[in-house]
Amino acid sequence: MYFLTKALALIIGSILLSLGINLFLVPHEILDGGTVGIGLIANYLWGFNTGLIVIILSVPIFIFAWFHYRNYFYNSLHGMMLSAFFIDFLSPVSNLIEIEAIYSSILGGILVGIGIGLMLQFQTSTGGSDFIAQFLCEKTGINVGIYILLIDSIVIILGGLLLSSETFYLSIIKLLFIGITTSLVTSRKGHAVAYE
Repeated sequence: MYFLTKALALIIGSILLSLGINLFLVPHEILDGGTVGIGLIANYLWGFNTGLIVIILSVPIFIFAWFHYRNYFYNSLHGMMLSAFFIDFLSPVSNLIEIEAIYSSILGGILVGIGIGLMLQFQTSTGGSDFIAQFLCEKTGINVGIYILLIDSIVIILGGLLLSSETFYLSIIKLLFIGITTSLVTSRKGHAVAYE
């Protein structure tokens, strides 16, 4: 029963994350952090498929994880593959909603935050920069959240330089709402554990 619930949470989480990106972030060229953020930069600048770029960037990270952090490899591979698939599969919905950029960044942050939170409740994630942050945390003892914030900030600053100052500011707002929403969802972790 637990594995069925975990699979359902992975699928729903990946869909919510993908809808948040395509419905609210893409229309205003708002960025996410980590590998998804780099994928979005490549999409905005050159029209590449975001999910495909996420997979390509994740390959060396998951090869390293296979040899050194096998648990992380198994826990995050499905989340990365599903979210990358749905980001590209649901890309046509990016023209469905037209709202002001500021509200788009808030709603996108909330939807992506719920998706990430659902996956984190079952010890899985979209992989990529999360693993790098965990690896650096183990090596240095510095909180993993600081590394995630640092990596996300680098991606967003890079995106702001390559795209626009509006992209930068809207992405900061979106990151804030992702953080708040993810924290609220994961604080209810007891509900997920009850299925074990």
